[in-house]
Amino acid sequence: MSFLISDAMAQTAGASGSPGIMSFLPMIALFVIFYFLLIRPQQKRQKDHKNMVSGLAKGDEIVTMGGVLGKITAVGENFLTVEVAKGTELKVQKVSVQAMMPKGTYK
Repeated sequence: MSFLISDAMAQTAGASGSPGIMSFLPMIALFVIFYFLLIRPQQKRQKDHKNMVSGLAKGDEIVTMGGVLGKITAVGENFLTVEVAKGTELKVQKVSVQAMMPKGTYK
């Protein structure tokens, strides 16, 4: 009779082997959620910003990341010359441009 009890215990002990892929499923699901909620939208914003910066031209009205509003007077490879007031020009990096404004915003 005691040999049946040891067989039953051996079966239950063998069933609790390695956890398998089911233990990794929540971690994989969490990574997928992070990808679609955080990483992918950030990549899209970066791509849109890069396209906007590469399309800047003389006469465009812009706002820098510092909040400075002005009109582009010259475009270089990495820098822009921006007129912020009559006779006052600033040289800023292209990547510091936050947004393009509609024509007529800067007077």
